[in-house]
Amino acid sequence: MKHLLSLAACALVLGACTACAQDSQVDRVQKALAKSLPEIKKEDIHETSAPGIYEINAGAIYAYVTSDGKYLIQGDMMNVETGEEITESRRRGYRLERIAALGADSTIEFSPEKPRHVVTVFTDIDCGYCRKLHSEMKEYNDAGIAIRYVFYPRAGLGSDAYRKAEAVWCSDDRKAALTAAKSGMPLVNARLDCPNPIARDWQLGQDLGLRGTPMMVLPDGEVVNGYVPAQQLAMRLENPPAHDALMRQ
Repeated sequence: MKHLLSLAACALVLGACTACAQDSQVDRVQKALAKSLPEIKKEDIHETSAPGIYEINAGAIYAYVTSDGKYLIQGDMMNVETGEEITESRRRGYRLERIAALGADSTIEFSPEKPRHVVTVFTDIDCGYCRKLHSEMKEYNDAGIAIRYVFYPRAGLGSDAYRKAEAVWCSDDRKAALTAAKSGMPLVNARLDCPNPIARDWQLGQDLGLRGTPMMVLPDGEVVNGYVPAQQLAMRLENPPAHDALMRQ
């Protein structure tokens, strides 16, 4: 028993030492970067499965740096043996984590009774393809897809599109108000003075690297930029390993 306890104690010490060594290396990388990239913090630097290569992650931005901090690599990392898209996998996890933090009570969801999939859509009320997507909501719902909207007024904070989004959120019936707004109808007795998530949603789009609307975030964290018809989207959701070229980020 004493022998086993000694072995266990040694294992704990070795594990602690390894963690210390790793922390020290991350510290060294951060210090090496401090002169040219002072905005990079220690918590932004992570070990990777590639020897001597460390990941820098700041929001949706990913880069890689050598352990001496001398060489910075911009681009995605891939395991050529397994085909694993390492950087994109990290991005997907980050997107899902941020979207999960929104909470269902701060989105507007159009859902069938028993959805098979929930897709988060960053939308702008005046965007043409956003309106086209919304006009086909029945097709998405009939395909078992719930559409969960968050707002991204493309013209920015305080713009006309931003105020329209606020008016929708402050309406007594948000779903009806959103449908009316996307149809080009003026919102009657519109209010802009209620607590709302529009600024937060817009910032989230920025953090996720949104390039245009609509932007869909699928249940696996993949991004689809632009409009995709309901049946084509349903095929992707039912067969996640098959990545159609149209749907790649």
